[in-house]
Amino acid sequence: MTGQPPVLGIRFLDALELANELHGDQCRRGTETPFVAHLLVVCGLVLEDGGDEAEAIAALLHDAVEDGAGRPMLGLIEERFGERVAAIVEGCSDTVECGKSEEPWLSRKRRYLAHLPLADEGILRVSLADKVHNARSLARDYRREGHALWERISEKTAVEQLWYYRRLLAFFEERRPGPLTDDLRQAVEELGALVTLDDAVRGLFDRPIQDFEPPPD
Repeated sequence: MTGQPPVLGIRFLDALELANELHGDQCRRGTETPFVAHLLVVCGLVLEDGGDEAEAIAALLHDAVEDGAGRPMLGLIEERFGERVAAIVEGCSDTVECGKSEEPWLSRKRRYLAHLPLADEGILRVSLADKVHNARSLARDYRREGHALWERISEKTAVEQLWYYRRLLAFFEERRPGPLTDDLRQAVEELGALVTLDDAVRGLFDRPIQDFEPPPD
């Protein structure tokens, strides 16, 4: 590392404008928080972790393809921001098909986990930053809302979410240890403690949560 911050030029500003065009009227699910806030946090984490301009741009656009715009959007990103940015965005997407996928959540997440060992450093940095902020947000919302949180995130259960984030954590601890992975561990551990307490109080889970394994597709 040179100690010099990455130059964030006109491409970065263009990406910020595109991100706002795509997501400016959206809120994070079940909240009044602008969705763009998530993109900005992920971008900030990427830059704090030593990411360059291409990775910062990909962080701003990492949900553009997965959220339904599909391959046409991926092509637009490549045309405007280059092949590397497009490759990172694709690598951070669990689907590149147009429209909201009807594929089950668990199937998409299994595929995402399976592709991570083949991902390059840029994909891993942006993916990890995304997962850190998502896990932090889940834990924060769980503290505030309790089990009602899962009623507004109906496509997956608390235990399934915890299974997914624990798998992600195990991968990043092996492949990419460091401060950002430490942040993920802290968030996942808090989420695990909250899920364990909630299920113990509600008496709904009859075996240790850490033993959970979702059924095959």
